[in-house]
Amino acid sequence: MIQLKNDEQIDGIRKSCKLLGALHEDLRGYVKVGMTTKQIDDHCYTFIKDHKGKPAFLGYMGFPGTACLSVNEEIIHGIPGSRIVNHGDLLSIDLGIDLGGYFSDAAQSIIVGEGTTQLQKLNRVTKECLYQAISQVKPGNRISNISKAVFSHATKNGYGVVKEYCGHGVGLSQHEEPQIPNYVSIGPNPRLKPGMILAIEPMINMGSRHIKHLNDGWTVITRDGKPSSHWEHTVLVTEDGVEILTAL
Repeated sequence: MIQLKNDEQIDGIRKSCKLLGALHEDLRGYVKVGMTTKQIDDHCYTFIKDHKGKPAFLGYMGFPGTACLSVNEEIIHGIPGSRIVNHGDLLSIDLGIDLGGYFSDAAQSIIVGEGTTQLQKLNRVTKECLYQAISQVKPGNRISNISKAVFSHATKNGYGVVKEYCGHGVGLSQHEEPQIPNYVSIGPNPRLKPGMILAIEPMINMGSRHIKHLNDGWTVITRDGKPSSHWEHTVLVTEDGVEILTAL
């Protein structure tokens, strides 16, 4: 069931989202060549705890980190550890915060140092997919309008769109209805209503859309070994459009 949030809930979720947006902004200046993903994860943990929040991903279904940190061919759910971030790597950072029972969710992909022209384009187009999707968030539109915007822009640029994972509702828990595919599916296609809070998250591959799961039980990689980019915002459907809650 889709939960429409009331004003009090929206205010709490908005505060959680603003804190998460501030953390993502902080990370853009913090991440440097030579760091391990564990160092980056520790920084995220400290930031969240210092601001009276809880890492929403830590322990969720057994996940061992504060952030999902996925490098290059890793699409999502990368486990923080000893992997070193090198010059030219694409690092996807996916984070959630529980602030007093209100949940936020957002992701960004950072090119560490200077990436190739091809990598820069992949990352730019994926971010464009996110914002084109957000432009479709308004009362009366359907989930399929969001999905079509992502898929059309990605495929127009020759990229693969991950189909096995999708966006979702968020706010009172980490994952809520509805699901938000990045392609037009045959599944449920509800209309958007004021009070809905959605996490929209394109996952776009430089090569084919096909994926592979690693034996760690979490990390998802591209089957062809080519890079993948991931961008996500939590947004609110308003009476006349959309508010990007995780934007600064």
